[in-house]
Formats: sequence, C-alpha cells, structure tokens
Amino acid sequence: MIKKILLIVFLILIQKIILAETIYVSNEKDHNISVIDGNSLEVIKTVKVGHRPRGIILSKDKKKIIICTSDDNRITVVDVDSLEVEYYLPSGPDPELIVMDDAGKFIYVANEDDNMVTVVDYLGKKVVKEIPVGVEPEGMGLSPDGKTLVNTSETTNMAHFIDTSTLEIKANVLVDARPRVAQYTSDGKFVWVSSEIGGTISIIDAAQLKIIKKIEFKIPGLSKESIQPVGVRLDDKRQLAYVALGPANRIAIVNMKTLEVEKYILTGQRVWNLMINTDGTKLYTTNGVSNDISVIDIDKRKVIKSIPVGRYPWGVAIKE
Repeated sequence: MIKKILLIVFLILIQKIILAETIYVSNEKDHNISVIDGNSLEVIKTVKVGHRPRGIILSKDKKKIIICTSDDNRITVVDVDSLEVEYYLPSGPDPELIVMDDAGKFIYVANEDDNMVTVVDYLGKKVVKEIPVGVEPEGMGLSPDGKTLVNTSETTNMAHFIDTSTLEIKANVLVDARPRVAQYTSDGKFVWVSSEIGGTISIIDAAQLKIIKKIEFKIPGLSKESIQPVGVRLDDKRQLAYVALGPANRIAIVNMKTLEVEKYILTGQRVWNLMINTDGTKLYTTNGVSNDISVIDIDKRKVIKSIPVGRYPWGVAIKE
C-alpha cells in the first residue's frame, strides 16, 4: 500500500514537471526578456533581444518567441529551446503590439510612428502590406474566425475594424481617449477596448460595430485620473474579465455577464499588461515601475507572489 501511494505521488510530481509552463516577460529599459520557470516562479535566464522590447507572443507551434523590439524598428525571433536570437523580421517603424493568425502565416503589427498596421509574412519573412490607420496605432485584436482585425489608434481615439481578406478598413468606431488594447470575446460577438486616459472599457458589438456599454472604474482614495485601463484579458471559463489599471496599481475583475466590477486587486506599481496561464489558475501582470510581475491566484483573488524582473516590464507570454 505504501509503495502504491509513493508511486502515485511520484507520478503526480513527474506530471507537474512535464507540464511546467514558462513565462516570458519583455523589459523595455534592459533590452531583454526574463524567462521564468512556472514551477519555482523564479527567473532562470535573461536574453538580450534588442532595444526597447514591448509586444511579445509565441508562434503557433510554440517553438519561437516573437518580440517587438521597438527602437530597432524590427521584430526579433528567439528560439524557445536554445533561447538564442535566431533571426529578425521587418516590421515598420516602432512596432508595439502584434498578433498572429491561427494558421501561423501572418503577423499583424501596430507601428506607432508611421500610423500603419504592417502585415508580415512570417514564413516568407517579408512585409506584404501596409494599412493606413489612425495616429499612434497600438492595440491588435483578431476575431476568433480570423476574418477581422481590430487596431486601436491612441491619438485618433478609434478602433479600426480591418477585413483580413481585403486588408482594408471596413469600419471605424470612436472610443474614449487613448485606446490601448482590444480583445474579442471567444464567441466573436463583442470587442473589449481599453481607454487609458478616458478611464473606461468600451464594449463594442462586433456585428453592429457600435458601443453597447462603457465600464467605468472607481477606487476609494484614488483620483479618476490615476485609474488608467490598459491590458485586458478575458476568462471564458469563469466569464470574468481582468483589466490592468496602470498607475492605480490594481487590476479590476469584471463580471462579463453583468458588466459590473466585482473586485479590485492590489498589484505592483503601474500594472501594464497581463496574461492568464495555461491551466487558467493564475494571472501574471507586468508592473512597469516596481520592475516586477505579480502572480495572482485567480480563484483566491489575491497576489501570491511578486517576481523581480528587469526594468520596465511591459509584455508577457506563456508557454506550456
């Protein structure tokens, strides 16, 4: 009986090791990414990737880390296994956020300095199209069916809906000041857009291309100006949304059915972007002023660890 229990414990431990996830964080000021072990929640390596890394994603086959190195005006591609820079991709000037299509063929890049969304052939390693959008494009959201790309322009205060078959804008929706991030719901019916200076989330009906609701945030003791929504992640499992509130140093948990704020959680300073982990139990936030990431237990709704990383952590990606 004891042998059987020991065997079960051993198998559970082995499974945890095999299923361990890795977290990658881009650090703007240190020009590198921090690589964090998902079991120990410790930084195990830093990798120099280029000047001012911001947007960071994984390729669809999970073999490459793809990073916007904004001040180099290009995209850096790092091999997951060797953690070495493998090659660079063209991007246009000052790439900030990127999204890849489900086929793993195209990368859509927001180029902040030239008011363009650049379409990059990931496999062919070349630019295939530049799409004029508003001033200071940033947010990049792709619909679940891959047919529509949403880009936000910070100065024009618009969400631009782009047809991915024609690569033309089909609609513009005016939102509140300085929109940052756009996220589709899993059913493709709605788009959540954060407005940093406006202090709101706009919920856009993707069929009507109209705002149906604006969510505002109120935190006792904090001025309205200090509550600045940036990162947004949608938790389909729990029907909850998590919103990073910048210098308010908190994330908001929003009920996706009632569209009401359920709770605020204190994090590090200037919480910027966030990501749900692979099994949906944790939320990682990048905190740009305190130079760390917060690890939040989603069910307990509290921070369980702060992990020091590089200076000005900005983006986060996760691999199982």
